[in-house]
Amino acid sequence: MAYRNLMDCILDLERSGRLKRVTGMEIDPHLELAAVQRRACRTGAPALLFSRVRATKFPVLANLFGNMERTRHIFRHSLRSLEILFKAKTDLPALLKHPRHWGGLGAALWRTVPRKAQSGPVTAFRCALSELPQIVSWPMDGGAYITLPQVYSENPARPGFSASNLGMYRIQISGGAYERDREAGLHYQIHRGIGPHHMQALQRGRDLPVNIFVGGPPALTLAAVMPLPEGIPEAFLAGVLAGRPLSWIPSGAGFSALPIPAEADFCICGHVACAGGKSPLKSEGPFGDHLGYYSLAHDFPVLRVDAVYHRPGAVWPFTSVGRPPQEDTVFGEFIHELTAGLVPFVFAGVREVRAVDAAGVHPLLLAVGSERYVPFAAGLALRRGRDSGPEVEGGDGGEGRVPQELLTCALSLLGATQTSLSKYLLIAAAEDNAALSTRDILAFLSHMLKRTDFSRDLHFITRTTMDTLDYSGVSLNQGSKLIWAAAGREKRCLSTEFPAHFSLSEDFSQARIFAPGIAVCKGPQHRMGRDAQDPFLAALAEHPGLCPEKEWGARDAGAPQIALLVVADDPDFVCRDLDNFLWTAFTRSDPATDIYGAGAFCRCKHWGCAGPLLIDARSKSFHAPPLQEDPDLQRRIDAWGAPHGPLHGLV
Repeated sequence: MAYRNLMDCILDLERSGRLKRVTGMEIDPHLELAAVQRRACRTGAPALLFSRVRATKFPVLANLFGNMERTRHIFRHSLRSLEILFKAKTDLPALLKHPRHWGGLGAALWRTVPRKAQSGPVTAFRCALSELPQIVSWPMDGGAYITLPQVYSENPARPGFSASNLGMYRIQISGGAYERDREAGLHYQIHRGIGPHHMQALQRGRDLPVNIFVGGPPALTLAAVMPLPEGIPEAFLAGVLAGRPLSWIPSGAGFSALPIPAEADFCICGHVACAGGKSPLKSEGPFGDHLGYYSLAHDFPVLRVDAVYHRPGAVWPFTSVGRPPQEDTVFGEFIHELTAGLVPFVFAGVREVRAVDAAGVHPLLLAVGSERYVPFAAGLALRRGRDSGPEVEGGDGGEGRVPQELLTCALSLLGATQTSLSKYLLIAAAEDNAALSTRDILAFLSHMLKRTDFSRDLHFITRTTMDTLDYSGVSLNQGSKLIWAAAGREKRCLSTEFPAHFSLSEDFSQARIFAPGIAVCKGPQHRMGRDAQDPFLAALAEHPGLCPEKEWGARDAGAPQIALLVVADDPDFVCRDLDNFLWTAFTRSDPATDIYGAGAFCRCKHWGCAGPLLIDARSKSFHAPPLQEDPDLQRRIDAWGAPHGPLHGLV
């Protein structure tokens, strides 16, 4: 069935055994609910509907999108329509040539158009902000948060759905300096669609209306996290995802200055004041976020709450984020599955991309691109080999392919949509290995390390905008990015053991091999401030035991080498599994500050080295604290999940 609302989805999942009601216990929204949700997600439990939540009359739904099978089931009736729409977008000639094969296109387009409803269940009742479930996910969180909000705004210069934005930005509804029941924190990060709307309102000196929907058809939730290009309204996509046109109560119906989905469970109507070209700001946070650390308290806009509506029998869905994998991991995988075919259309020359969830999503992006700019280079390399002539300085060194189009692809990825927030972008040429895929991360890293010319293929972008949640840079929203490109023949053999010459300086210890060509060691405690390299790491890079041959551009493909050395606080933890390695290496480092290299040089503002490459992945003195589960609470959850416990078989 195509769900009209959240209850339709709940009943369908319950019938198929994909949802369980929890009625035998009262659960506390302060820490307990979120900890249970995270445990349920890790154990592959069904969705959980808690009917008795302390201090609220509303039941709470957890783990709705907790695995791919359940998420595919929820959207099973709309996937074909979405596939047809995306195919029409990317293969218009086929549509024009065989229009009869596209019979579902008209129906898919029909579902995008919002339907007008003069009233709906969502506006049946009103309540106070403090009557909503006050869910606090982590011990240091600054208050209760809405974690699955659908935040709706419109462009003040072009009111209506066509220039609207539906995004998922966390909303703080208690704590801090917020006025009880009257104010909420609106945390939206850089490169979010609400930003241009806010700017337009400030320029006009007129308040920006904002509605926050919770619940409703699951399609609204998914649409709010889809990385659509600016100018494509998520409200239109929501109808396709829902498998039916969605009904909206229009702004002129007397409930709100903006439309409201008629079948939503909750709607918080409010506005951001913009008088005099300024908006009031208040300290929002801390909040345990999806990178696995707390995002700290910073000033963000204040949402002035005008009304809170809810439908009869309203259910409050929520999630808890933290170090991946979590429920939002499934969102990412599902979106990647839906949009994989669009990648070459959106980014010319790019075959495949993957934001690595284990590394916190934005810190690490892997891509496979094309290298077609000089297709005759391979033949040129063969002729050079036969002639045994000298290499041309600055040329391809006889290797054939070098990163050229790859750099264009990389700049395109860093210039649009959510991929622009990536910190490390590793891109390889598809022509070098037809089987290369970003799904096999270790194989991809090995491919890169074998082919990278460290003197040429590392391109830093410094003092640029960064993901708001990443504290590794020089300040909030500011840090660096690295384009790391690899193309052409293999330049080195990766060692599975330490070469005979390998040694570390006295301040570093516990070196071990993590993967071919990749080593991890323990470094001294970090004591530097922001925006400063560490002399201990600089000295390690120059240690003769690390790389005895440090000539610029040295290329010895025969001897097995360590190509990458990661310096960490706890090598045992880092080497325990791939997730630990990726999370540590890429969330705890800023490329420009924390990358070093043996035989490093800077020539005409280009940095390179002979190798190996070093990444300083220690916890820095200025980093936000990592998230840690409460041991006592974990023991309580163990007891609830034990035989005869209220959550037995679920956590």
